[in-house]
Amino acid sequence: MKKIAFAGHSLVLDSDVRDRLLKVVKNEIENGAQFFTMGRYGDFDKISLDVCRELRKIYKDITIEVVVTSFQQINPKVEIDEFGMTKYHPYEDVKTIMYNIEEEHYKRKITVSNRKMIDGCDTLICYVDENSYSSGAKRTLIYAKKKGLKILNLFENG
Repeated sequence: MKKIAFAGHSLVLDSDVRDRLLKVVKNEIENGAQFFTMGRYGDFDKISLDVCRELRKIYKDITIEVVVTSFQQINPKVEIDEFGMTKYHPYEDVKTIMYNIEEEHYKRKITVSNRKMIDGCDTLICYVDENSYSSGAKRTLIYAKKKGLKILNLFENG
C-alpha cells in the first residue's frame, strides 16, 4: 500500500496552496495511494488534513492518520466549552498515532515524530522553502531525501 506523509512550514503564505495540494493528492490517490499521515501543528498540516478529509468523501477507502506528540492532544470525544456549547474532538473521524517519544526532550518530540513518520512512507508531499532558514520542515525534507522518498514540494519561489 502506498503511504504518503505531509510536512510543511507553520505559515503558508501562498493563497493557492490548498488548490494545488488538492490536485496533487487526488493524483496520488488515482495512482494507488491509500494512506495519508500528517502532524497537527502548522498551517500546512491543517490544510493537508482538510484536503484529505474532502477527498475521503469521494475516495471512501483512504485512511487518514494524525500524529500527535502528547496524550493531552487527544481529548475526550465531546467536551463542553466555557459557554456551555458542545465541542467535538477534532480527530474523531481519523486515526491518531503517537510514537514512543516519551524520553525525548519536548523540543525534539516533533522532529523525532516526523522522522518516524517518514520512515514508514513512500512519498512526502511538502511545503518547504529549501533556500530559507533551517526549520523543522526543512530538516524533515532533508531526512526524506536521504531515505529516498518521492518528494512533491508545493513551495514556489517568487
